[in-house]
Amino acid sequence: MSTKQKTIKQSISLNGVGLHTGQKATVTFKPAVENHGFVFQRIDLEGKPTIKADCDLVVDTSRGTTIEQNGARVHTTEHILSAAYGLEIDNLLIEIDGPEVPILDGSAHFFVQSLKDVGIVDQEAEKDYFIIEENLTYEDPDRMTEMLAVPQDEFRLTVMVDYNSPTLGTQHAHMYHLGEFEPSISKCRTFVFLRELEFLAKNNLIKGGDLDNAIVLVDTIPPQEKLDELAELLGKPKIEITATGVLNNLELHFQDEPARHKLLDIVGDLALVGKPIKGHILAARPGHKGNVDFAKIIKAEIKKKQKAAPKFDLTSEPIHDINDIEKMLPHRYPMLLVDKIIELSETHVVGVKNVTMNEQFFQGHFPGAPVMPGVLIIEAMAQTGGILALSTVPDPENYLTYFLKIDQARFKAKVIPGDTLIFRLDLSSPIRRGIVQMSAKAYVNNKVVAEGELMAQIVKKK
Repeated sequence: MSTKQKTIKQSISLNGVGLHTGQKATVTFKPAVENHGFVFQRIDLEGKPTIKADCDLVVDTSRGTTIEQNGARVHTTEHILSAAYGLEIDNLLIEIDGPEVPILDGSAHFFVQSLKDVGIVDQEAEKDYFIIEENLTYEDPDRMTEMLAVPQDEFRLTVMVDYNSPTLGTQHAHMYHLGEFEPSISKCRTFVFLRELEFLAKNNLIKGGDLDNAIVLVDTIPPQEKLDELAELLGKPKIEITATGVLNNLELHFQDEPARHKLLDIVGDLALVGKPIKGHILAARPGHKGNVDFAKIIKAEIKKKQKAAPKFDLTSEPIHDINDIEKMLPHRYPMLLVDKIIELSETHVVGVKNVTMNEQFFQGHFPGAPVMPGVLIIEAMAQTGGILALSTVPDPENYLTYFLKIDQARFKAKVIPGDTLIFRLDLSSPIRRGIVQMSAKAYVNNKVVAEGELMAQIVKKK
């Protein structure tokens, strides 16, 4: 399975009416560059402001998820985001010329079809997964919502819904991997109980609601005069009900379609985390508020892990020892500042240096209170990055790497004899024309002691 980021080949548009605002809008999906994420753009407003699909920008979760940024809002984002996330797309610009995403048939089906029609393509950058390593929990006693995330090697969802409804009953839905989203989840439509319609209409919602874009569930049959009042309130033809169940005998795609739609909503709301997730999410009686609250818990965990030092196994067999490094790098004692390489992939490298009192620079750099010079820490990070750069060519011994630029270098703690320095460098962008851009961090005892943005060039020896 590809782990590359994805976008679409070309633009495509579709239009419809917003469920709650009742306003028409055209949505246009456009390709976006790597690490762009999902971004909406209100092209009908002055300045065409953008709104990032981010759980921290959610301003309303009453019967849908609304986000706001730069003075602009987009209502009911969950279905369109679930389509993109469900197809494992990472980067999209979503232009919209109205305040609300069209409801269409109440599912994500038409969004999915549009995205597939124009084609989904791999990009060069790798997906940046958030991997759930320990249980995360959420509970809302008022709504009886419970959510739990547990470790799993792919994105999996399990949902239970129970609204004390004799018509709906208790339903469960499962999605074992994202490959099941399109055939088993994307067509599942939103649902509402008949008893809720009067409240929704009187609260300025469901202006675009219709029997064609929602499943209406009937638990009890109201008097006809009540139905006549409701029809007038909704601006609909006369409503007649002869039995409980699904209004107008609408044929369900699945027996558990309501539960599957709740699962669809979770996919869309968790897209607001900003990263693809590897983990199993279990949800009981979920709703948009709980989904967004849980997305914020996951995002907070991401920030926490970004601040924490990564875990390194210093006891493992090195990928490259000092002898291998001497064959790849032109440096020699006392300027060879990397002892071994313990991790190496297409996009990152981890190197180690044991700092001892025998280092030559300690003879003249604060000899009474020895501190490793910051410039040498940067040099050591650069040498480690050189291993990453040279690993991309078949004959690294015939190439050199030269420093081009250092940006945002920061030194956060002193490094002294006895410390073990660990350097981690990650590609900031794909290598092009021999130019290598890397983000670099140096750790001692699980704390960042130095960091910076480095640029180097691979050059063949003459």
